[in-house]
Amino acid sequence: MQPAYYENFSEIKKKIWLMLDDAVKNRASQFRIPTFICGTADKIDGRIVVLRKSDQLNNLVQFHSDIRSDKIEILKQNSNAAMLFYDKEEKIQVRLKVKCVINHKNDIAKASWNKTQHISRKCYLVDKGPGTVSDIPTSGLKPELDNFDYTKEQSEEGYKNFTVIQCNIKSIEWLYLAAKGHRRARFDLESSKDSWLVP
Repeated sequence: MQPAYYENFSEIKKKIWLMLDDAVKNRASQFRIPTFICGTADKIDGRIVVLRKSDQLNNLVQFHSDIRSDKIEILKQNSNAAMLFYDKEEKIQVRLKVKCVINHKNDIAKASWNKTQHISRKCYLVDKGPGTVSDIPTSGLKPELDNFDYTKEQSEEGYKNFTVIQCNIKSIEWLYLAAKGHRRARFDLESSKDSWLVP
């Protein structure tokens, strides 16, 4: 028996947002760690990010980053990017085309920072930005912080590097792999047009 979303635009959209919403709360969700791809004319790069927010009402998703990350400079030059999600059990792939907004030291960043557990703030306490060349293998942290159960107050130092990337969704592509026959659809949120595609 085929699921309700097999050939129904409304059910497909419902399923996509259920999976995105679940990924924010559920650490076991395969949608929790999508690939984020951004670039300029001569530099295109991808990396895994952790989904931190899913907002169907405003058609956006978001994740956290370090302001010193090289993707920040790329996004300043070209705010268009893509995100790729795949759930092996569900046999569903979702591709998002997005326009990114960098939030640093503003209300959006502060609200997300306040919800971030102090133990998760560790990566924002590194002395040098992600990707900096090092002469030795390193976590980037000072020795006293590396294995130190620091207080929430001490973790506040990392806020200066903390950034929230909001991804405003321009279009969604959905692919469902089914023995009866794959199905693929595109939802253009800018023109409000839904289309079936050949898988």
